[in-house]
Formats: sequence, structure tokens, C-alpha cells
Amino acid sequence: METVERLIRSTQELLWERGYVGTSPKAIQREAGAGQGSMYHHFAGKAELAKVAIERSAEELRAAAAEQLAGDGTAGERIGAYLSRERDVLKGCRVGRLTADPEVVADPELRKPLAETFAWLRERIAEVVAEGKQNGEYPETLDPERIAATIAAVLQGGYVLARAADSTEPFDLAVNGLIDLLEAM
Repeated sequence: METVERLIRSTQELLWERGYVGTSPKAIQREAGAGQGSMYHHFAGKAELAKVAIERSAEELRAAAAEQLAGDGTAGERIGAYLSRERDVLKGCRVGRLTADPEVVADPELRKPLAETFAWLRERIAEVVAEGKQNGEYPETLDPERIAATIAAVLQGGYVLARAADSTEPFDLAVNGLIDLLEAM
């Protein structure tokens, strides 16, 4: 793996585990097996590298969600596949965790990929819900945008509850409860 790729991957992991403040340039270099000169040859500094790493994490989240939401099956089955996909629940969402990081949300450049990703996710889920309405899976009165926001909120809240309990059970209960509600419609 190239040095640039190792630096980006290492920064993604460290941001996920430690947040922005806890991710020092030295820690990135150590994790990536790269020297200070290599890091600063490719990136102007920690902020630029963090931006690239956050953008990469956001792209990966969108790709994983798109795969389930565009798959085969009914709208409900695709949403269920998205909700049920394998996740490292106790580590939380790579993108969602960064929204609780004061340094990230205070910086418009670092916050931008987070906002864009959640907007994209809500929009894509709303499209699938609208397809379900068209196909008669969901009642006409259902608002796809509100349901999409609810789905995103349940997932992110599920991560928080799981991390607080140090157990995946609260996440699983929230996700399965949401699936039950969607199927009951």
C-alpha cells in the first residue's frame, strides 16, 4: 500500500477511535509507518489529511448504504437489508461519531462531508420509501422524508445507546423495533 493510502487509512481509523483532538500527527505517522517528511510532503497538515480521511469515510458509508438500498427486493426488504447489515456497533458510525467532535463540527471544511453524507442518506432512503408507496407497500399518508429522517436517527441513536451500555443489545432492539414498525405498515 502506498504511503498516501496508509496515511489516509490510518487517519480514518484514528479519527473513528480517538476523534480529531486525540489524533495527533505523530500517532498518524506511527500508525501509517510513515515519517513526518512523508506526511507533510503529501498533505499540508493534520487538517488537510483529516478532511481527506473524513471524505473517504463518508464515501465508504454512502457506497455501503447504496449497495443495500439499490439491491433486489421490495422497498421494505432493501431498507431491512440496510438496517441489518453488519456493523461494528460498539465503535459507532465512522461518520456519525465525528458529529459529536467539537473540533470537527466547528470547522466548515471538516463538517461538510458529514452534512452531505447524512443529507444523501436521508434522500436515498426517502426515494426507496417513495418507491414502496408507489408499489403499495406503504400507505399513501406516509411521508418518505420523515421516515428517512427517522431511520437515520434510530441508527445513530442506536449506536449511542449501545456505546453507553457497552452492549450491542440496545442497537439491535432499536433496529429490529424499527423494522417491525415498517413491516407493520
